[in-house]
Amino acid sequence: MWTRAELKENAKNFFRYNYWKMVLVSLVMGFGGFGSGAGSGSGIRFSFTKNYTYRIDNFNMAEIMSFLVAFFSVFTVMMVIGLAAAVFLLYPLHVGAQRFFVVSHYQKAEPGELGFAFSNGYINVVKTMFLRELFIFLWSLLFIIPGIIKGYEYRMIPYILAENPGIDTREAFEISKKMMDGNKWNAFVLDLSFIGWNILSAFTCGILSVFYVSPYIYMTNAELYVALKEITFGGRGQSYQNTQQYQAGQTNQDYQNYQNY
Repeated sequence: MWTRAELKENAKNFFRYNYWKMVLVSLVMGFGGFGSGAGSGSGIRFSFTKNYTYRIDNFNMAEIMSFLVAFFSVFTVMMVIGLAAAVFLLYPLHVGAQRFFVVSHYQKAEPGELGFAFSNGYINVVKTMFLRELFIFLWSLLFIIPGIIKGYEYRMIPYILAENPGIDTREAFEISKKMMDGNKWNAFVLDLSFIGWNILSAFTCGILSVFYVSPYIYMTNAELYVALKEITFGGRGQSYQNTQQYQAGQTNQDYQNYQNY
């Protein structure tokens, strides 16, 4: 059984071993909105002096409707562009980042791992990550809590894709569910244990997050994945067993070797 102390100690050791590259990868992910303490809106404001004040009665209804149609059209286009960027760019990048940190458990990883999903099972990664986010969103419509639970249930999917980019989508969901079975609460407590670090990061305007907290959290989560993989499937450095074999009760058989890093 894994413990928070063990995961964090391992993460710190690997972090020290590959410090600057982990900082770089975490920084890239932070710009993509995946890092802890991701930035908020730009805070742009519009103000009007008395020389530029207009009354609503200076416009007729046709002009108002034209403005509203144009505004919502631009807004819709921007939303579509943002969604497309997230699905086709940020999701594969996120999987690549998780691969970087998982590889860091075994050896000194290179930032080039960020692009792994773009050249390995790209379409499958995009599809699986999109469905993961969609399902979490739909479950969140049921008073938030179910969405949080499903978020933890599907937590391992990016890591599974990072090592098996061509895995069947349904199998990826089932494997993540199996790995997180009985571990969701402990994973939630693990996340809570970083609140103090995030508060300190806020007091340093995010500087501490860039140079320590974000890569530390990323590496700890990768250690959680490695620990759950070993607990669930047995055998250090071995791959997932086929889902049909689990259903048939054929454990500890027909494992495939993990990719040699």
